[in-house]
Amino acid sequence: MEYVYAALTLNEADAEITEDNITAVLEAAGVDVEESRVKALVAALEDVDIEEAVETAAAAPTAGGASAGGASADAGGADDAGDDADDEEADADDGDDADVPDDAGDEDEEADGEGLGNLFG
Repeated sequence: MEYVYAALTLNEADAEITEDNITAVLEAAGVDVEESRVKALVAALEDVDIEEAVETAAAAPTAGGASAGGASADAGGADDAGDDADDEEADADDGDDADVPDDAGDEDEEADGEGLGNLFG
């Protein structure tokens, strides 16, 4: 993530996003710089309008949050009672599936997140 932050810092300072500039920012922050990651970042950002990308990213959580919030507000209290009943049914079914571990879906969720950490450091 530090590499992306370095690029954003350079962009905000109206400095050119080059390998040397990214490396200088990272070294100033005390990051152990990997040259291959710097090259990959500069190449990936070559044709990107960072200002537009930041605006788009800033708008995305607001739109997603409004949709989710609106859906739960429209649902009302009646659906909440139904959710509790569904949870109780799910708890009652836990013993029926002896061949499927309770955490079977957790591995997929963990594996999904591992790749992102490796990508950005």
